[in-house]
Amino acid sequence: MVSRKSRKASSDEYVPVIDINSAEVLAMFEGLEHIRVVVRDGEITIDCLDSEKRAKERFERVQEKIASGAPITIGSLSHGGGILSRAIHDGLAKGGVASTLSFANDIRDDLLDHAGYANPVWNAKTIHLAAPLQELAFDQELMSGLPQVDWLEAGLPCEASSVSGRAKNGTSCAEEHPLVGHLVVAFLAVVARVNPAIICLENVPPYKSTASMHILRNQLRDFGYEVHETMVHSGEWGTLEHRSRMCMLAITRGMSFSFDDLLVPHVGAPMLGEVLDPVPLDDPSWSTMDYLFTKAERDAAEGKGFAMQILTEDATKVGTIGKGYYKNRSTEPKLQHPDNPKLLRLLTPAEHARCKGISAQMGEGLSSTIAHEMFGQSITPAPFKAIAELVAKTLQNMKHGSYDVKMISKKDVEAEGPKLLLNPFKEIQQPAQAMLF
Repeated sequence: MVSRKSRKASSDEYVPVIDINSAEVLAMFEGLEHIRVVVRDGEITIDCLDSEKRAKERFERVQEKIASGAPITIGSLSHGGGILSRAIHDGLAKGGVASTLSFANDIRDDLLDHAGYANPVWNAKTIHLAAPLQELAFDQELMSGLPQVDWLEAGLPCEASSVSGRAKNGTSCAEEHPLVGHLVVAFLAVVARVNPAIICLENVPPYKSTASMHILRNQLRDFGYEVHETMVHSGEWGTLEHRSRMCMLAITRGMSFSFDDLLVPHVGAPMLGEVLDPVPLDDPSWSTMDYLFTKAERDAAEGKGFAMQILTEDATKVGTIGKGYYKNRSTEPKLQHPDNPKLLRLLTPAEHARCKGISAQMGEGLSSTIAHEMFGQSITPAPFKAIAELVAKTLQNMKHGSYDVKMISKKDVEAEGPKLLLNPFKEIQQPAQAMLF
């Protein structure tokens, strides 16, 4: 209705004040902090914010699946060999929640092809998306075919954020990297399309302070998520390789979650000798690596501090084994010959996997180079399995109605639809199309 009250717009013009007194209209927006008002010529449309409706939709979608025992769906970006995906599936299963991989995206088709038969989380219906993430996210045809998922996980490329990557590329910030510095934009575009209830992102610890991470925190908040962050250190989980990773979980508001409930076991790791392959002592992989010792001496003289990492079979800690391990770089782990201390060798891909707590079978059929690349850019699964198991408890609680905030009913929203006020008065101005928040 148009109130008799009015607001003076200028010295010669008064604009009527519009009052909405309909209980039916106002009930639709009960509990909401914001609404959307679109003003057109002779028409005002009032509706819920789309972010509110999307949050409620994904919440109830997951709640219905948990109640019925249906598997939740997972989408994976920067999938690689799917080691993070497998850790999440295994952790959910341990917590009593079934899951299925709906789609996997990576820029490398060779790794996706391999994951399709070597990774048990893949199934006949998993969509194989071999494309740069920035191309996928803005390809309307591909994006229109992506299904909604309940959990979206990603390990965005870390070379823009890692200390070594920044030094190598001479960049002043992560976002300056010409190939991967902008991927947060594409990641958010996919989030908006598939509307997951849960988002898991892992990266190197410095990613926590990047502009990309600040953008993520703020935009995910506005999408209706609560963002939780922690650092996991694989050495605390009984893993030989000591690798630290940032883990971000964005949980739809209304779902109860806290990293304070994550129990870190602080268990000891096995000895390196327990994960080694039976490589013969006269195998040609053993060598003196004289050039690396020469380089180490030169680095020490120049004060660079790039010391060699030489391990024996009784070692219970292995430093980070990176994507380029096959290049035999000076600072990454070398195994010392048990009889001749002058001889060294690189770890095999299977040994590399076991040092991280990854099933060595996931690298079977790959060349040594590609296997080391796949394992070297992956997570250590143990802490991420535990995180997924913790999320499974959150999901199980939803079945019993354990959620924190009052949200409007999806059915009510769909039944009511937007409220359209057709020609409510004759004195309306002729405004341009507008959206008010």
